[in-house]
Amino acid sequence: MAPRQDIPAEFLDGYAQVVADASATGRRLTRDELDGRRALGERAAEKGLGLRDLVAAHLAQLRTDTVGARAGLDGVVTVGAQALDAFAEGYERAQRLTMRQEEAARRDFIDDLLYGRSDLGQLAERAERFGLRLSSGHAVAVARGPVAYEEGGAVPREIERAVTTRFGNRHILLTAKDGRLVCIAPGDQQEVLAYFAEQACAAGGGGQVAVGRPQSGPGGVVQSYEEALNALDLAARLDLDAPLLRAADLLVYPVLTRDRQAMADLVQHTLGPLRGARGGAQPLLDTLTAYFDSGCVSAEAARRLALSVRAFTYRLARIHQLTGADPADPVHRYTLQTAVIGARLLDWPGPAPVHPPAPSPRSPS
Repeated sequence: MAPRQDIPAEFLDGYAQVVADASATGRRLTRDELDGRRALGERAAEKGLGLRDLVAAHLAQLRTDTVGARAGLDGVVTVGAQALDAFAEGYERAQRLTMRQEEAARRDFIDDLLYGRSDLGQLAERAERFGLRLSSGHAVAVARGPVAYEEGGAVPREIERAVTTRFGNRHILLTAKDGRLVCIAPGDQQEVLAYFAEQACAAGGGGQVAVGRPQSGPGGVVQSYEEALNALDLAARLDLDAPLLRAADLLVYPVLTRDRQAMADLVQHTLGPLRGARGGAQPLLDTLTAYFDSGCVSAEAARRLALSVRAFTYRLARIHQLTGADPADPVHRYTLQTAVIGARLLDWPGPAPVHPPAPSPRSPS
């Protein structure tokens, strides 16, 4: 095996002499000799030399007449392998250290990128190292799976492999963050994020993926990331079960909750009377939710609630009676539907109160 690149003599320094001396007497290499080979291996890794070429260069030295004349073949092979093993150990140790440093730098960069905690100019310079060009717009997709994603886990690796195999190096960055999987891609390549969402739902065995809107500049990544996180939060609060959520399609909800007090007043004014119903407000609130989610089709809404159509229409009539708003009237319907959305966002009416059990009558003494 001949080396494919020239290996500087400094990395082979003393190898043939050490092998010849040790194999001639049948001894093993000393601690100092092994430490010397490990140190050379570390330096070779830091210089970026290929391990296969280094091994080939060492084996070529074992074939010299000087080594062969001073020791038998078995001794040369034994001691040569011992010295090479120490050299490779040092090489691998340096590589592991470099990898840990790269991983730490990558984690720091991702934290700064997603949370906007660094100077934007410096952030753009660091981004080039990780394959991103922040001068253009980017969009962020965030996947939430049935179980938390871990950096380096089997599922994230499978998803990353699928995306990079399909699209190659298109300035895409995938990472696990806070138990979710994050994909950052150029804003004009929405097909990348759509494919990422498809792979995340398939490989993760379910879950949801939210995609933020494309935003420009280094700060745009933060904005798109926050939009994706907010979309996942909205989905949890509103029981939205679509596998793919686009922040652009959910803009009405942040608008509705921008004035939280006004929304709370609307909910209380419109739906507050439902508290007076037998069983409280929740069953009638569920009735309105099913009615609006089914396109105001009573038969479909009744099926969703496992009610007869007659029982369902009775509930609608009861809502009309209590609130004064008729769900079948287009004008009233808009107010009721907005109030229902607000109730879900504000977690109204909240958990049902727990009443202590009535004391049992005491038997006469």
